[in-house]
Amino acid sequence: MIALLLALVPTALSEDGPVENDFYEVISLPAGKDQILEVGGIALLPDGRPLICTRRGEVFIVNNAYGDGSDVSYKLWAEGLHEPLGLLVHEGWIYCVQRGELSRMRDVDGDDMMDELETICDAWPISGNYHEYNFGPRIGPDGRMWITMNKPFGGEPFGRADWRGYTFSIGFDGSWKPIACGLRSPAGIQNSPAGEIFYTDNQGEWCGASKLSHVEPGDFHGHPWGTFSCERKEWTYPIPPQPPDGRLMPEVPAEIPTFKLPAVWFPYDKMGKSPSGLVWDETEGAFGPFGGQLFVGDQHHAWVMRTSLEKVDGHWQGACYPFRGQLASGVIRVAWGADSTLLVGMSERGWGSKGLAQQGLQRIRWRGRMPFEIKTVTATPEGFELIFTQPVKRETLDKDSFRMESYTYELHASYGSAEMDKQDVRVESIAFPDAISCRIKVTPLRAGYVHEMHLSGVLSNGGAQLLHPEAYYTLIKIPAQ
Repeated sequence: MIALLLALVPTALSEDGPVENDFYEVISLPAGKDQILEVGGIALLPDGRPLICTRRGEVFIVNNAYGDGSDVSYKLWAEGLHEPLGLLVHEGWIYCVQRGELSRMRDVDGDDMMDELETICDAWPISGNYHEYNFGPRIGPDGRMWITMNKPFGGEPFGRADWRGYTFSIGFDGSWKPIACGLRSPAGIQNSPAGEIFYTDNQGEWCGASKLSHVEPGDFHGHPWGTFSCERKEWTYPIPPQPPDGRLMPEVPAEIPTFKLPAVWFPYDKMGKSPSGLVWDETEGAFGPFGGQLFVGDQHHAWVMRTSLEKVDGHWQGACYPFRGQLASGVIRVAWGADSTLLVGMSERGWGSKGLAQQGLQRIRWRGRMPFEIKTVTATPEGFELIFTQPVKRETLDKDSFRMESYTYELHASYGSAEMDKQDVRVESIAFPDAISCRIKVTPLRAGYVHEMHLSGVLSNGGAQLLHPEAYYTLIKIPAQ
């Protein structure tokens, strides 16, 4: 009921048309003197205070995190960790994955400082390469902790190491097993409300564009760097062959049955360049109209994207949309605060970012005003259904409102991929099932392709413009009905 009342607050738009800040406010939580955050992980303590870890190996409790930022403070909880890039609070312990191990920590005497640190698993070697990051953990569908492991870039002074570019499942007793391979730079990992694991990966060699992928046992996600480790006895799935260098992505599963196409491609530069942390909206309307959707950070664009997913013929797929930009620094982690605001941990880390700050922590808060947005795009046998957040003025939405094209990417050893086999897409007809949705029949409709759409001139019944008039649907499977 509270969320419904908030949604009815009149929208006071900026004079030149709607802007993101009209609906979602950004609140900065500035670091203290001589504190450098470079946030790599965020979790909530049982009392609701955020706990953050930094790339530099420190862990802080954030006090007074839910005000206007004027009285926020950071209490050093632990230090000396090796580049932790994730936190998980579970049954009285704080779990984190470091460069060389999965660890657990706790404060025994209640003085807000870590007293115990234990190694859970250190089964993977390291080569000394600077880019051997590990991410997680998150609880997987097997009830164990899942992590993703970056492949090295450049020299490996201690020799080539096993298990780079893998997803691991690790038990609370320290037992471990590899789950999937072929990952490149899997900077975000998250469990869905149903317990399934998804990760984000960054565009590069053998990864034509950045993506969001569902992880299942035995998957091969396309990068051959670490597949030599599949020869080890711990890998109990089919060994993927060397992938073909120069195939369109939709053609690859016919040659490599374990090759996993993503759930969502993030078209390069249009939808960020370096996707990172991700989190599902389970706030039950306290964060606006996008309940059940996924929010994904991007390090380069210093923004948060929005993604809606559906399962078609056994494969997760869906659309991505812009959400909130102009954040202070490159987004590394996102997590829900105790007040249902979105905590955003950031680091520029020398990679470059549209956000000019070196690091930081911010919150995104819904102002209670309803933006006019494309809420979801879902696939139909002949095209797509669009649902909006507000009733649409129908005379402003017709076939000519849409500009559409489709394209895919190539699997190859070169860095990134152009948009391949690009074609214009025509809207043949449009129907209105109800006041907030439309169904479009399109030609051609191609499985395995991104379908990019831009809407122009569309207004709500109240006269509002679309805040973001674009969407990008990754159509892996066309629904049968």
